[in-house]
Amino acid sequence: MSPRGSNSSDAPSPGIYDALLFVSLSALIAGIIFLVLELGEYGWKVVP
Repeated sequence: MSPRGSNSSDAPSPGIYDALLFVSLSALIAGIIFLVLELGEYGWKVVP
């Protein structure tokens, strides 16, 4: 239960872990984009 004087609409401000989550997500998306661009130069041929 919440304290008596608090409003349920008051959401906590984002912390450092939320910022790190968005930094890691943007790094993953950037890595995928660069991988797609690099594979595009080779015509999507992956040789083992």
